[in-house]
Amino acid sequence: MPLIDAQPDAVAQVYAQSLYELADKQGGQSQVEDTLGSLEAILELARSDKQFSEFLASRVLSADKREASLKKMLDGRVDDLVLKFMLVLNNKDRLGHLSPIYAAFDMMAQDKFGRVEVDVITAEPLSAEEVESIRERLSTALTKDVIARPSVDPSIIGGVRFRIGDRLVDASVATRLRRMRDQLADHGAAEIKTRAGRLLDSTD
Repeated sequence: MPLIDAQPDAVAQVYAQSLYELADKQGGQSQVEDTLGSLEAILELARSDKQFSEFLASRVLSADKREASLKKMLDGRVDDLVLKFMLVLNNKDRLGHLSPIYAAFDMMAQDKFGRVEVDVITAEPLSAEEVESIRERLSTALTKDVIARPSVDPSIIGGVRFRIGDRLVDASVATRLRRMRDQLADHGAAEIKTRAGRLLDSTD
């Protein structure tokens, strides 16, 4: 069973808080950034490599066997603090929580450093200039340093969606059309009822 992306839960918050405090104490913002980057690299590998993802989340492998493999794969490739943290997660059988732990850690770092990551979802790819323009406007609106992450979803037809954490701000054409359809359906039903009432009144 592969790793699953999920929102931070209570367990993820506890582990993320512990890791954040260790990173901050060890080297401040620089260490926090390095830790965040290493966690992200591991998750990116898990997302692109199903076998690695299943290795991390598997409950069949013993902790001892997985520890040896983790050291071999990650030693020298990720930050030392992250390697030690991965070994702790392995021993506690919490590697399957890596994605929500990363998400919780990321939010802590963003809040601490006055940043916020925003997923900018459009029907077609944006140019670098368009992404920067959107980033600047969002930074002004949110009064934070925005990190814009563009992605493409043709189903939204046009317009844009912004995802900030677990909040979705939807200004897409598809959503506006859906709202118009729902409004027309509601008004149409009301109109039919009104006409039926008038016909019944006229037969009395």
